[in-house]
Amino acid sequence: MKNKLVLFLLFLSSALLFGRPFTIIDAVHSYNLDPHTANYSSEAQILTGLYEGLFSHDPYSLEPVPALVADYKVSRDKLRWTFTLKEGARFSNGEEITAQTIKDSWLSLLNPATAAPFASLLDCIRGAAEYRTGKGDATEVGISVQSKYQLTLRLVTPTEHLPSILCHHSFSAVHPDRTVYSGPFLLESYDGSQLRMKKNPKYHDAANVALEEILVIQSDDTLENSYLYNTGAVDWVLSVADIASLIDYNSVLINAEFATEYLFFKSHKAPWNQAAFRNALLAAVPWDVLRGNSFVPATTLIYPIGNYKAPAALADYDLEEAKLLLEQAKSEAGMATDAPLEITIAVSDTDYAKSQAELLMESWSQLGITVHLSITPIQRYLDSISSWDADLFSYTWIGDFADPLAFLELFRSDSTLNESQWHNSEYDRLLQEAAFATGDKRLELLSAAEDVLLSDGLIIPISHPVTLNIIDRQRVKGWYLNALDIHPLKHLYLETIPVSIPNLVLAK
Repeated sequence: MKNKLVLFLLFLSSALLFGRPFTIIDAVHSYNLDPHTANYSSEAQILTGLYEGLFSHDPYSLEPVPALVADYKVSRDKLRWTFTLKEGARFSNGEEITAQTIKDSWLSLLNPATAAPFASLLDCIRGAAEYRTGKGDATEVGISVQSKYQLTLRLVTPTEHLPSILCHHSFSAVHPDRTVYSGPFLLESYDGSQLRMKKNPKYHDAANVALEEILVIQSDDTLENSYLYNTGAVDWVLSVADIASLIDYNSVLINAEFATEYLFFKSHKAPWNQAAFRNALLAAVPWDVLRGNSFVPATTLIYPIGNYKAPAALADYDLEEAKLLLEQAKSEAGMATDAPLEITIAVSDTDYAKSQAELLMESWSQLGITVHLSITPIQRYLDSISSWDADLFSYTWIGDFADPLAFLELFRSDSTLNESQWHNSEYDRLLQEAAFATGDKRLELLSAAEDVLLSDGLIIPISHPVTLNIIDRQRVKGWYLNALDIHPLKHLYLETIPVSIPNLVLAK
């Protein structure tokens, strides 16, 4: 092994002489860089550099700020939104971005053949839900081009949070050729372990993009990652670091995230498609033990935000009550008291996931239920849920915009994000009413919808995850802690820090 001091000095000298890309270390996994189908937060971070839509997130407040849009207006009834795009915005190949570009991008997203996970967030647009579900035609979608730079949306319900939704990468300006980009950077290479982006010279706001090149290295070697950060070889480490090995603890940033880890039932077969049976199981969950290792235990689905008032917590453990509830559920379903029941818990192959499942297995076995574990590698877990014939699944969801609806959309009957296959007319009605409400009344209706979800026993909330970033904010500017853990790459820049190398050879 080469002497690490020698390696460091070689790195330092080359960095001083030739410079180096802004360098990020991320965990090892395969990036999906198609903005229409990408579904992971780490991909969302990369896509802030490659694509841009009408709005983007303010890096500090997360409020939507104009990106490709120059101006917009909303009609008095709030059902017509008109956007005026910036003139002269171009793709990385030089093609102009127009109102027609946005319409084509969104219709491509809504195309039933795309199976885009976030497409249902456009269901507020007239005809969008019908088109994406194969019940309507693209020509009936309420997206119209008024002129080269003017786009009009006709909505079915008022949607005051629409600009926040449109910050998401799914609604970017997307070229049919996915090697062409609308964002501040373009992808130069990706070999499965390293991803390299370069500044997009055609980007409409290129003058305000400071970084010339970004390199993303994928590594799960926490000790080596910490060493590379200590020696200045990387600028930002996403989670995968050995904190004890770091020299500058001020670089360790831990923050609560607008996210929730939970288990959910898939409502596709009896008896676990019935609330009475699910609630019997929930009464037998040892909540304190299940949440015992959580930094921020979750007793409801939605992380507290703003003036949103959460419904009553899921926290009551009573094994005898669970037995009575199960007996009653069997009776109401016309089943014998001693009728055998089986449930399959789908878990990844991580020790953490298996320990959760084993805890539930132990608890539910006391109700006379046979519990099976179905295990798959963590890399394939989320992609397997849709076709997996199991009853209970694990999920961690990070809100894509700072609003309770970012979580509640997961369980709306017609949502493309509804992996649970749960349908509840009262829940859908409350979301529909909330769409027409504003302020505290809207939040009250959303809270009532969450209460319906929790009362139906569909989910088992466990924790609100925290984020870990290793970054020197004295040197890296434009990076701020925020609840979504999204840091638009456009805004990052390096503060110049003078480096002095002593002259080791003194002239006599």
